[in-house]
Amino acid sequence: MESPQPKSRLFQINASTGGVPKLACLEVEVTTLGLANDRQRNLKVHGGPERALCLYSLERILQLQAEGHPIFPGAAGENLTLSGLDWDALLPGSRLRIGEQVLIELTRYTVPCNALVSFFIDKDFSRIHQEKHPGWARYYARVLETGWIKVGDLVQIV
Repeated sequence: MESPQPKSRLFQINASTGGVPKLACLEVEVTTLGLANDRQRNLKVHGGPERALCLYSLERILQLQAEGHPIFPGAAGENLTLSGLDWDALLPGSRLRIGEQVLIELTRYTVPCNALVSFFIDKDFSRIHQEKHPGWARYYARVLETGWIKVGDLVQIV
């Protein structure tokens, strides 16, 4: 049974033809390989079924901005920027229902790369590295149920 969290929403959907920042779009089809309109430059470290989507928290982005980092939604390469979700409550293996159709499972924390240097003061992108700053990392996810999502969709922990 799904547990609704009425304040948890899909704040922004982000895609690119490769690289960062990823740019906002209003709605998109989600396939087993991620967003239909998104591409990655280096498929050895990005993409594939176990890394189909990258997720990040709007609240974490806002906290990083308050620290002085010039980060914004999509800058960290995340496909989905989520708001109102208890980021500390999530772990690899957690499942999220996004909208009415899409079901995903978090697979692991992402490791930030040097493509993110311009979005962090002193180029210290390790600020979102799970081992150095627990709770601040982005997540990779696999897609269990495909479909369409749109900005504002409800996000539920399953």
